[in-house]
Amino acid sequence: MGRSRGRLSASALTTYLRCPRQWLLTYQAGLSGPKRPSQILGVVLEEAVCALMMHHPPPEVVGPEGLRQWAQPLVDELATKAWEDGRKAWGASLWKAEKASWDDVTVASLVERINGGLDLFLEEVKACFEQNGGPFLETHRSGKSPFSVPSPSWGRAPVFPLPEKLPDAALRRWSADSSPAWQAQDERCRWNEAWECARPWFKDPRVHQPQRLYHPDGWASGELDLVLRWDGQTRIVDIKSGRSSSPFASSLEHQLRFYAWLWHQTHGGEIAQGMEGWYLADSKRVIYSPPTTDEMSGLTTSFRATHEAMQNAAEGVLAFPGTELEACTGEQAGCGWCAVSQSESGTWVGPDFSKWIASATQGSLSSPYQNLVSIQGRVSVRGRLTGAWGPMSNHFGEPVLGALLVVGDQHITVEESEPGAFQGLHNFVDQDVVLSNALPGVWRDQARLYLDQRSMAFSEGDMVEEPGPFTRLGLLRTRANVAGRVLSIGQRSGVRIDGKPWSMLSLILWDGSHIAEVVAFGQSISQRLLALQPGDAVAMTGVELGWRGGILQLRIDNRKTRIETPRSA
Repeated sequence: MGRSRGRLSASALTTYLRCPRQWLLTYQAGLSGPKRPSQILGVVLEEAVCALMMHHPPPEVVGPEGLRQWAQPLVDELATKAWEDGRKAWGASLWKAEKASWDDVTVASLVERINGGLDLFLEEVKACFEQNGGPFLETHRSGKSPFSVPSPSWGRAPVFPLPEKLPDAALRRWSADSSPAWQAQDERCRWNEAWECARPWFKDPRVHQPQRLYHPDGWASGELDLVLRWDGQTRIVDIKSGRSSSPFASSLEHQLRFYAWLWHQTHGGEIAQGMEGWYLADSKRVIYSPPTTDEMSGLTTSFRATHEAMQNAAEGVLAFPGTELEACTGEQAGCGWCAVSQSESGTWVGPDFSKWIASATQGSLSSPYQNLVSIQGRVSVRGRLTGAWGPMSNHFGEPVLGALLVVGDQHITVEESEPGAFQGLHNFVDQDVVLSNALPGVWRDQARLYLDQRSMAFSEGDMVEEPGPFTRLGLLRTRANVAGRVLSIGQRSGVRIDGKPWSMLSLILWDGSHIAEVVAFGQSISQRLLALQPGDAVAMTGVELGWRGGILQLRIDNRKTRIETPRSA
């Protein structure tokens, strides 16, 4: 469910390269801006283009124009569906940009952009036809796939990365109204066969599980849009719903180079022969030279250094707003909250959606509420480590390692804060240990300790010096009472790896000097929370402590957390 904040991804990398503070507030703190239709368009248009390529042309179509005429009714149908899906997603958005409306998006504009993707794909089909179907035509005709992971198409069963997690996998049916029409061996390739052969791999819209590449060491991951393979070469493609002149276009080459590097790392040293961006709005193909074998070692060093810099960027409770020196200029694509600052004289600077902050009154907190910065952070504990388990899913659906720490008649669960955050945990099982820089939290009324890259573990006999004062398990703070104003709010939902639905609401609480992400899952998402808007005051008692990427995250428990929403000043 939750994408690990500890991994390096293409989007995190390109954001960091544009503006490190934008990355910090967006990816680590979870602070977002108001939703815009363009953000939804990117998702629904990519799904529509991929769904179009999954169809099977009839054998009588001739030439690119014949394929275009055959596909046009499908384009119209997919555009209508994409518009409706986008309308629902827009309606579910809790915070929308002022003067923005989904009604400004027309089905005709979606038809135009899907046709832009169709034109780009037909260029591949034409090239494939001119090469008589490419080197894999006869393999396709024999009913086999030349690739270990076939290109998705209607009627072919999808490939689930973790099929063992689907209890009803054997009961699913994937029949379709049409199927590929192949000729006999050694016949000249027809246009419909060229479409079938040229079809790239892409994220199968029927597969709810993450279809990502994961670095063997776990610190990087990426989810590709398209991989062209029909001519025996590997070309990595990223789909963009906008135009090649977009302010974000400068990040595309960095994004594709990251994907090419990750492909090399996860495919036995294979080098991608091409990198492309497909812009749907102007039907433009932007081509870049991929990194060579000699460049891969340097990219690994560079990406690793960037990842380490990200991991060490901040922890605990983040101060907000930034000083004039910390804040960015707001000129880079995507900049928003990162440009908010307050001078020594009290002058506020920031984008329009944050103007309310300058006039907001933030009174001093009184009992029972506490300032965010005063919430208990890292602790040191000692005890006997036993009962190792995992990797098993945590509450974000991520596979983590865990164990039990036992002290006398007390025990507490210890687990990684994120996948791969403390891989050596099981090395200390059945030993008396000291855990230093652990993060206290709670899950389902049970206290819990989280370990990340900054945590340390020692066997009692191997410890050279004590890490500092120890905290007794019974004195661990696992809940807090907090109050402040909402800076941003959003909601997400989907399907877990095992097919079960999930939903999560996230808001950023600001107490006047610091911020913390507050999340609620499933039944803990109340109508009171859904009604909140940026600027609203909110007070919470009994909110649970948690941590993501070493940064404070508060979690609402509908049985234990009390929420009050006094009228905003």
